[in-house]
Amino acid sequence: MDSPGYNCFVDRDKMDAAIQDLGPKELSCTDLQELKQLARQGYWAQSHALRGKVYQRLIRGIPCRTVTPDASVYSDIVGKIVGKHSSSCLPLPEFVDNTQVPSYCLNARGEGAVRKILLCIANQFPDISFCPALPAVVALLLHYSIDEAECFEKACRILACNDPGRRLIDQSFLAFESSCMTFGDLVNKYCQAAHKLMVAVSEDILQVYADWQRWLFGELPLCYFARVFDVFLVEGYKVLYRVALAILKFFHKVRAGQPLASDSVKQDIRMFVKDIAKTVSPEKLLEKAFAIRLFSRKEIQLLQMANEKALKLRGPHPGQFVHLAVHAENFHSEIVSVREMRDIWSWVPERFALCQPLLLFSSLQHGYSLARFYFQCEGHEPTLLLIKTTQKEVCGAYLSTDWSERNKFGGKLGFFGTGECFVFRLQPEVQRYEWVVIKHPELTKPTPLMAAEPTAPLSHSTSSDPADRLSPFLATRHFNLPSKTESMFMAGGSDCLIVGGGGGQALYIDGDLNRGRTSHCDTFNNQPLCSENFLIAAVEAWGFQDPDTQ
Repeated sequence: MDSPGYNCFVDRDKMDAAIQDLGPKELSCTDLQELKQLARQGYWAQSHALRGKVYQRLIRGIPCRTVTPDASVYSDIVGKIVGKHSSSCLPLPEFVDNTQVPSYCLNARGEGAVRKILLCIANQFPDISFCPALPAVVALLLHYSIDEAECFEKACRILACNDPGRRLIDQSFLAFESSCMTFGDLVNKYCQAAHKLMVAVSEDILQVYADWQRWLFGELPLCYFARVFDVFLVEGYKVLYRVALAILKFFHKVRAGQPLASDSVKQDIRMFVKDIAKTVSPEKLLEKAFAIRLFSRKEIQLLQMANEKALKLRGPHPGQFVHLAVHAENFHSEIVSVREMRDIWSWVPERFALCQPLLLFSSLQHGYSLARFYFQCEGHEPTLLLIKTTQKEVCGAYLSTDWSERNKFGGKLGFFGTGECFVFRLQPEVQRYEWVVIKHPELTKPTPLMAAEPTAPLSHSTSSDPADRLSPFLATRHFNLPSKTESMFMAGGSDCLIVGGGGGQALYIDGDLNRGRTSHCDTFNNQPLCSENFLIAAVEAWGFQDPDTQ
């Protein structure tokens, strides 16, 4: 077989060792679904020439801004920007945040070329403020480009994508940090065993999840990253979440039971990814990634939007990551300990886990009255309900929606809320039950209209100011549910409060906050949270206080 046509930037020996060139040389497919399958199967993964052609074709198909720098622009500006400096000594743009340029199979000339291209991109895209993934993207593209100018043009087209429904690379600190929060939310839902391990060993779990893009754009070996990038160009940003979740699942499988130190877990994951070939092949990694039954791209976009909105309210700045914490000196509950509250806090959506717990209602302070409970909770969204029984059992619920929504049913008992609600028990043992659709997405399919009004109100009720909502994620109106029993999240009347419905109630509390009952319900597919009929010793409701307002 002929030697692959590598460019002058590639170390031939390293490239031959990393990716054998044994694949087909042509691709005639034009159907998107077929192309998706071919990308996942690695059809062009073992043909250097064909991968270059496919990258060129896919990137040329990206809808871009009217004025997008091309190869001729690079030829015009590179000399002025680089000058007489040695390319190996060129500084990196500030927006890469001191990210190391991965060399993969580039030679010294190729590594210098990446720096030149990054500086020229910085010149043409002054609006990019934070983009640590870009060095890895440029380095990869350079392996499959004829020259620097072509690589520059490809990178520019990816950055200049103007399709509002197609997210490619984060280019601001706000977008980057919200993606880290979104990844944390997805880990919480789809990798619960790994999440539990991270919570146990990490002083600041958000700092661990803030590293997720580095696993892909920097630590993954070339043959793995190229396979991920193949699918990414066809399917978009959601692929990155999938692969990072799969990495965390494999890490947990390998490291579960082994000692992990809180000060080294980030480094441990990085080393695991760097040496991932010892654990799993690229094919098995992608197989695991696509076996994770994530919600639709639009649902993840809604979550990303909510996380970005939460961060905008807090005014994040580069290098100042948010922290998940419940401060012992400011926390006191008659029902749970600081440690137990921290465990609960690790379950809530990350945009709210940034907040500190704020006691809204305590039956010991405010009396055993459901009317007073509503009065204290209205105006707060979300809220956390805690119950302690006279048998010292502890259970509760995370409730996504303001209790004032109950007033929109004209005095009748009506359900509202979103799929972010969950119920749990802490004593005698810890167990969380999420919306049944999260673990069984086959129960529903996103509706074709779900792209409309992405920040619309919650579930069965309406809101006068939906733009102010921070909880658009998993609103049931986005799903074709077989019946309403899978979406009975929360309901409140003058004589009772209910969480979960369909075949029973996860929690039922009477109007005097004196008696309650719990049973299996369709919404959460839960076991009883405590004794099925119980007497209440204490009830608390907690809100989520922005740390900047304390």
